[in-house]
Amino acid sequence: MSENKESTKEKDHAQLSGRLTSLDVFRGLTIAAMVLVNNAGDWNNVYWPLEHASWHGWTPTDLVFPFFVFIVGIAIPLAFQRRVDQGGSQHDLYVKIIRRSLLIFFISLIVLHGFPYTLEKFRTIRIPGVLQRIAICYFFASIIFLKFRIRGQAMITAILLLGYWLVMKTVPAPGYQPGDLSMEGSLASWVDRTLLPGHIYKPFYDPEGILSTIPAIATCLSGVITGQWLMTKREPLDKAAGMFAAGALCAIVGWCWNLAFPINKALWTSSYVVFTTGMALQLLALCYWSIDIKGYKRWAKPFVIFGVNALALYVLSGLMTRILGFIEKPRLDGRTGDLKTFIYERIFATWLSPINASLAFALAYVLLWLGLMTILYRRKIFIKV
Repeated sequence: MSENKESTKEKDHAQLSGRLTSLDVFRGLTIAAMVLVNNAGDWNNVYWPLEHASWHGWTPTDLVFPFFVFIVGIAIPLAFQRRVDQGGSQHDLYVKIIRRSLLIFFISLIVLHGFPYTLEKFRTIRIPGVLQRIAICYFFASIIFLKFRIRGQAMITAILLLGYWLVMKTVPAPGYQPGDLSMEGSLASWVDRTLLPGHIYKPFYDPEGILSTIPAIATCLSGVITGQWLMTKREPLDKAAGMFAAGALCAIVGWCWNLAFPINKALWTSSYVVFTTGMALQLLALCYWSIDIKGYKRWAKPFVIFGVNALALYVLSGLMTRILGFIEKPRLDGRTGDLKTFIYERIFATWLSPINASLAFALAYVLLWLGLMTILYRRKIFIKV
């Protein structure tokens, strides 16, 4: 019996020293969902779970981005430990953190937000964005991980969440009342349009804006703490149970906090951080239990393929979407359209209802990228920065 336990521990350590399959699957599920919700065939016809909440509240789509930020956090202690095991110095780690953060930030800014490359485009280029936020969260979470032990990391997470709540509820945007959390009147919205005029996604605010990135760092730190939990010498089943219990508690706390500080993805409210962290912990616990403990791996293969090249998938699929929208093609009614609409109308909209055609286009786009990512996977090409 003791030999079996020792064997399980050694196997678990080996997984953590290399790649954690359940984490790749969780990452793959998340990036596949991100591609799906970003590529509806017709934005006027989308099933509600595939749309963001209009402001306060949440839909399944609103879980996708925080899940990805959470996963970035989990990978930090796992990746850094591998570098230490391979003889890397702390100086090397700091260089890697800075280099990787800058690369992720500017890949998104130039490759995705800059396309098509015209002078006018760069005059109004959107500066915040999904990968920009990930880069900033990765940078600060990595530095905090290297500088503080797990108790300090937890304290910083709490300070970020409570501090953001206090600031958003008590500091008014000029011309608005304290605690105004409306689209135009929130402090976070005012900061975005004041500091980045002409360079934000919406007229009044940016969903990946400056002030709201502070609690997003807390989401990443929650992942860092989870990654260290996975690296402990506890039994795998205890780890899964711990994540599930912590996730349930976080979801309940976040839901209760929602009464005082509404769950809001665009503002990345503290209640949203705690609630989505709870949901992420429970999904990760399920993946970890089914894949790394029970060994049910066959169903997960497509998500492993997505997960090991997640960053490449996000950038390349986003770039293709922009290219499809840039190439002019006639619509069925004779109006000028783009290549995406041309494909959507002729392949999907001719035989499906509008909402199902829109969904079918998005699913086909995901499957297209599964095929392309499978080619990379089979050739052992893993694109990293």
